[in-house]
Amino acid sequence: MLFPTLEFGIFFLIVFTIGWSLRASPEGRKYFLVGASYLFYGWWDWRFTGLLFATTLINYLAGLALGRLSRPGLRKLVVGLTVVVDLGVLAFFKYYGFFLTSLDEVLTALGLHRDLPFLEIILPIGISFFTFQGISYVVDVYRGHIAAERSLLDVMLFKSFFPQLVAGPIVRAADFIPQINAPARLTREHVAIGTVLVLTGLAKKMVIANYLATELVDPVFFDPTAVGALDLLVGIYGYAVQIYCDFSGYSDIAIGIAALLGYRFRENFDQPYRASSLQDFWRRWHISLSTWLRDYLYIPLGGSRYGEAKTYRNLFLTMFLGGIWHGAAWTFVVWGAFHGAMLGLERFVRAKLDELAPPHADEEGLLTKIGNFAQHVVGIVWTFHLVCFAWIFFRSDSFGTALDYLKGFADWTGSHDHATPFLVGLVALGLFFQFTPRNLGRELALSIRALPAPLLGLLLGAGILVIWAAAPEGVAPFIYFQF
Repeated sequence: MLFPTLEFGIFFLIVFTIGWSLRASPEGRKYFLVGASYLFYGWWDWRFTGLLFATTLINYLAGLALGRLSRPGLRKLVVGLTVVVDLGVLAFFKYYGFFLTSLDEVLTALGLHRDLPFLEIILPIGISFFTFQGISYVVDVYRGHIAAERSLLDVMLFKSFFPQLVAGPIVRAADFIPQINAPARLTREHVAIGTVLVLTGLAKKMVIANYLATELVDPVFFDPTAVGALDLLVGIYGYAVQIYCDFSGYSDIAIGIAALLGYRFRENFDQPYRASSLQDFWRRWHISLSTWLRDYLYIPLGGSRYGEAKTYRNLFLTMFLGGIWHGAAWTFVVWGAFHGAMLGLERFVRAKLDELAPPHADEEGLLTKIGNFAQHVVGIVWTFHLVCFAWIFFRSDSFGTALDYLKGFADWTGSHDHATPFLVGLVALGLFFQFTPRNLGRELALSIRALPAPLLGLLLGAGILVIWAAAPEGVAPFIYFQF
């Protein structure tokens, strides 16, 4: 069930109406929301609701065991086994085919070809996201950050809550479970923020992302050798805007829907293309994933606590594994490895420049301010193009396609049929909004929160109709559904 569809609109109206009619019965509301969430997930393929429940039950029982055990060795064993099971399930569905295909190629190249047990495996939608949520819950209980949850119903709602189930944001139990146990209350602020986020998310996805995908990015990446260098350049800029609008649009809708149901999710994107360094970019892009990787991978590896060499290693391993998380393909491996290597190089260069920089006599002087501003602008341009270079591998369907894309920049004499004024304008518009005031959406929400409820509902409905009319035909799935 996709967000920008009539069937989801009807589904949400029913959930909204019944959900708020049950606000006087907290347990009844939880049961209803869990049922609605499982219906939402099962709408795609009902068989995988059993997988969702099984992993939830494992995480719940592990949490209970950790809450009762006091011996450090046993606690480590429980958390270790649970994480292994969670990651094992994820690895089987996501990487089994990739592993066997790669092994088959290696054995064939060595003249040792064997018949391997290939299986046709369907990747459960959203498995990466609810797996990471389960791991974070168990690890947080182990670390003592949260108490073990005694209610299986609460853990089920935490892992299955439908707005964020299939493509995030990755919600932490410490943020969400206290909200579902608090009295349900729908405020004007909730409604105003939800309205603004749903409309902006739909506009990003249905208009900007879908037009760029169908008329620019998909044709250019389908066969990079058939288009000119200008189309390739605009195409990769277009993909940078497309994936941002697609994914941040989903996050906006998810956060907005949660707000309309009375729950608050944290921001997942913060104008990432205005970042002046790769480190800054990863503080702004897919924040729930980057903080998850930091808290549950980078810091346990040692973070930056054991010297520069190990810090570089930990940065590389974190991004390398983050690349593998995105998909079972060598292109994602290269994407993650590139970001890991460049983060380490950036850290090294910054440290050397700090050592060489002379002390400033006047930190507030005009020349210093101009120099800092110029350095900031150069950093934004440089970081954006590093990210775009890596996006080529992320978007390409194979390593060969990515290399063909890069080779195409050697010839600027070809046609540029796809770089139309309309599409270039959409790219420019997407980049323009990276540099607007970061609290613009909240200010807009504050300006409409005093409107009567019927008028807010009318505004939401009219906005959806306008966006629907402006969007291209068809409903494209969100990019991150495949992860």
